[in-house]
Amino acid sequence: MSQPLVSILTPFKNVSDYIEECLKSIINQSYANWELLIVDDQSTDNSYTIVEKFSKSDNRIKLYKNEGSGIINALQKAFSESSGDFITRMDSDDIMTQNKLEVMVNQLNKFGKQHVALGLVKYFSKTGISDGYAKYEAWLNRLTKEGANYSEIYKECVIASPCWMLHRDDLLACNAFNPNRYPEDYDLTFRFYEHGFRCIPSNELLHYWRDYSTRTSRTHEHYAQNYFLDIKLHYFLKLDNDTSRPITIWGAGYKGKNIAKALVERNIKFHWICDNKKKIGKDIYGVKLQPFEDLKAIKNPQTIVTVANDTEQKNIVSYFDNLNMKPMTDYFFFC
Repeated sequence: MSQPLVSILTPFKNVSDYIEECLKSIINQSYANWELLIVDDQSTDNSYTIVEKFSKSDNRIKLYKNEGSGIINALQKAFSESSGDFITRMDSDDIMTQNKLEVMVNQLNKFGKQHVALGLVKYFSKTGISDGYAKYEAWLNRLTKEGANYSEIYKECVIASPCWMLHRDDLLACNAFNPNRYPEDYDLTFRFYEHGFRCIPSNELLHYWRDYSTRTSRTHEHYAQNYFLDIKLHYFLKLDNDTSRPITIWGAGYKGKNIAKALVERNIKFHWICDNKKKIGKDIYGVKLQPFEDLKAIKNPQTIVTVANDTEQKNIVSYFDNLNMKPMTDYFFFC
């Protein structure tokens, strides 16, 4: 079996409490042919000193300073210094299972280029995991087991940022980490989708995902809800919107209003429906809200659904089914 070099890209910043455990999980991998390109993103604690100590005792660990600022610049630096045939990312506060690299390498050796190797993930935290994170973990793992990640790509990021691997040529083909578009993991997932890279189904738990109050995805503005909505709309208009068909927004809450505002700013006309009697008939951003039943009268629409309630989503799916409308062609859940 082929033993290609795996390049692990890892930005880090102020993770002195966690970085040692992360590095040990990499060093203890059952698959030994790897290099770690680890980039300090202007840490102010002693994270750099900890990594430097490890790099001096293991020449597979290659330590750099970020030449710019932020995770994307750090990833760009790490990738530019890498030489592996296979590329993966690791977060500096997380833990790999001992067989993670081995399993992913075997997947890529079996399926070849234009495939993404994945694994199941599990959140852990000293303070316990919230219902929201537990729900996301279960949803993400369900998709990964089926290799059906793209089927719900507009809901949320469908590939865990530190739990993928693919051929170097494929990462180059999708121009990864360029331009600077956050959230970078969601943007990269859409690039995989755009290029038709197939997700390899996996039933193996390969990654422990640490949660804590100061984690970057919890605290940095780049991971705020509006950034996610911007990416969703950007790629919908680029990849799945049929410009010969009218766009309809279903829902007039925070997300619905943000999508509507963004379409108005792009001078894209749309219909707007909801089932909230208090909002029906109102004019928002120059568009009058209609009852959802009016969808039947709109000729061949593509609908962006911004209703988050689980029960309501099931009812909406049933409504679309009755109209013989198909997901990811006729309607798209944005939450």
